[in-house]
Order: sequence, then structure tokens, then C-alpha cells
Amino acid sequence: MTRHSVVFTSERTVDIHREPVLSPGPGLMLVQTELSAISEGPELLVYRGEISEGCNVDESMPELQAMLGFPTKFGNSIVGRVLETGEGVDPNWKDQRVFAFHPHESHFLAQPKELLLLPEGTDPEDGVFLPNLETAVNLLQDGRPLIGEKVAVFGQGPVGLLTVALLRRFPLSEVVSCDLSSQRRLLSLQWGAQRSLEPEELSELRNCDLTYELSGQPATLSQAIQVTGFSGRVVIGSWYGTKRAEVELGGAFQRSRIHILSSQVSSIDPPLSGSWTKERRMLVAMSLLAEVRPRRVITHRFPATAAADAFGLLDNDSSQALQVVLTY
Repeated sequence: MTRHSVVFTSERTVDIHREPVLSPGPGLMLVQTELSAISEGPELLVYRGEISEGCNVDESMPELQAMLGFPTKFGNSIVGRVLETGEGVDPNWKDQRVFAFHPHESHFLAQPKELLLLPEGTDPEDGVFLPNLETAVNLLQDGRPLIGEKVAVFGQGPVGLLTVALLRRFPLSEVVSCDLSSQRRLLSLQWGAQRSLEPEELSELRNCDLTYELSGQPATLSQAIQVTGFSGRVVIGSWYGTKRAEVELGGAFQRSRIHILSSQVSSIDPPLSGSWTKERRMLVAMSLLAEVRPRRVITHRFPATAAADAFGLLDNDSSQALQVVLTY
């Protein structure tokens, strides 16, 4: 049996490496991947070579904590089934559908603590969105929307759409989204936004109490600040990598007491850490999978062996490829 892995070998170059599949040793399990999702924001940064030198990519994935360079494996969302269990592992794990934060590979070894057992009947195309849904939960916890507030969400990629879907569960006065893509704006309305604007229409949007910047584009941050009202909150969920954000902080900003907060799913907001853990937050996200049905976001499916084509599509025209998944 052969394992194939997606490897970033140089800037804008992806290869498939093949090697024998190892049997699980003591305390390990062998997982056969069914599906993995490409996280457009961070993975395109890796693909384009736009990761800051020495950057700690993901605190939840020890194998990625070293300085990221080429060649490297990357990815953080896999759904598969347990093929074999090693000595000392409960044999009931065998044949179970599991989720893992792991690079794109057809087979991999993992300890039980590194796998999450998905609820029975979970569609793998829903399960692979678990990181995105957890991120959306974290964004709401960080932004703390209040009853009656006006909320804007910039960027309607998978995380932006899921954030809109969760915000619509709150008794807010309005949820407004913004995106360059007409296709994404239409989807945003279907996912719960009451209005979805293109950047040229932002003059219609003012005095938001809470604004999320999820576009991944540094220039959007100034737009997010401009639509935020007095003492409003701007939550930045984007990862810009080496791209610089030139932000307009003069004029109204100086007088508006706007709060700007960075949000990252690898940790819990300190004021919540007394009762919340990453495990608890993940369970909340998992409980939402069947109801939110995030698989609706998938626009393209590629065999994992054609990963180079998948990344080429995202690099050249991500507006038409909302969510790309790799099949095995």
C-alpha cells in the first residue's frame, strides 16, 4: 500500500510524493483519508511563498511550528476512517470516521488524542469544514455581538459565510456583508445576510457596532474601519502573511474610540478561558455541522493527485472557486 502526500516544493509548485504506508506502532492508529479541504487563506500564502520568516503557523499542529520553508507539507483539515489500530489502542476505533488537523495525505499515523470522532452519520463533506466552523464560533466569541447591533462582515469566503450564518442566529438589527465577487454576495444573502454590498456601495453602510475583516486583503481593513461607528469593534480574522496593511487612522478614526482586535482560532480569548477550552469550543462547532450543512460551500473537487491544478485554480481565480476539496 502506498501513501501519497501533497508537498509544496517551491513557490507556486506542488508535487505528489509517494512512499510506503507504515503499520501503526504502539499507541498509534492508521487513518485512510476520504477528503481534505484546502484553506484558501493560509494555504495560498504558503503556495505563493508569502509566509513571514520564522512564523509560527499553527500552535495546534506541532509539526508546523518550525520555520516554514520549501519543501513542506501543509493543510489542516482531513476526514478519514481508521484502518488499523496499534497495540494499546482501543480496537473500537477501527472503521470509525474521524477528523484530524493534518496536511494533505492519503494515509497517516496518529495518536487517539490527535483525532476527533465525528458524530454518527456525519457527511465527510460537512466534517471537513470543522476548522472553518470552529473559526466562525471563535469569531463570534471574540466579537461578542449584542442584541440589536448592526454587524458587517467583509469577505465572503467559507469562513465569512459561516460567520454570517451564525450571526443570523442572534437578534441583531442587521447583518450586512461585503465582497468583490457577485457570486459570493449572492451566496451571502442565501446564508443569512440581509444586504450584501460590493466595495463601491460602501457609502450606504455606516455606524456598524461590530465589523469583521475576513477578506484576507490588507486594503480591506481601512474599509472595515470606515464603516464602524463610535466605540465600535473591528475584529480581524484575516491572515495577511507578508502583505502590509496600510491603514487610514486619521480623521474620524481618531475621534471614534474604535476597538481593533486580532482573532485567531489557535487560542481562547483570555476573559473566556476560565470556562472555555478549545475542546469545548470544538464540540460546539461539531454540534452545528448537521444543522449548518457547510458542504454547500464546496464548488470544486479535485483528486488529491491533481492538487497542483487545484492550487493553480485558486491562485488564478479564487472568486470562482469558493471551496476546493481534495478527494482520495
